Amino acid sequence: MNTVKAYAAASAKSPLASTTIKRREPGEHDVQIEILFCGICHSDLHQVRNEWESAMPTQYPCVPGHEIVGRVTKVGSAVHKFKSGDIAGVGCLVDSDRTCENCKEGLEQFCPHITLTYNGPDKQLGGVTYGGYSESIVVDERFVLRVPKNLNPAGVAPLLCAGITTYSPLRHWGVKEGKKVGIVGLGGLGHMAVKFAHALGSHVVVFTTSPNKKRRCSEARCG
Repeated sequence: MNTVKAYAAASAKSPLASTTIKRREPGEHDVQIEILFCGICHSDLHQVRNEWESAMPTQYPCVPGHEIVGRVTKVGSAVHKFKSGDIAGVGCLVDSDRTCENCKEGLEQFCPHITLTYNGPDKQLGGVTYGGYSESIVVDERFVLRVPKNLNPAGVAPLLCAGITTYSPLRHWGVKEGKKVGIVGLGGLGHMAVKFAHALGSHVVVFTTSPNKKRRCSEARCG
């Protein structure tokens, strides 16, 4: 077991502060990652402030962060997809029950017993999982993504939540050249949706109540 530095909230009203947390030694199927970048998702703020108390109460101390990009530093003996030095990413999930029908179909995100990257049950160490606002993380290789070395790792981090949140429905509905896509709002998710929809060749229209965002829409070539 290793002790690493992290930023955690001690309560719903306290700011994030420096602390230390425990990380397990990599098992045979695990990947150990030195965290280089971690995006800031508004879900992190909701969780830290315990604003989802009725559905997902926060357990403190809480180390948020689920848009993780880093460098692989160690792999387990049974890991074949990653090696030391690879750039890798970790999103919202770090485990599932692996036995339900959703897991068997490769749809772990619909598993009724998923383990979230933070504030989820830590099956190995007990207590709760800790997220990416830390020096390193150890994750089963099934929940680790390969990041091409030609990409900017800082730019990749938001793709692990905001990116997939918008990319997934665009692909599901077959967005391509000749189709029209309407995007409501030009916030973090809206920006991602505009970029993806435009890259897929569609005609993009943004609905916004902020006149000063019109220029940004024009730069992204949307209507």
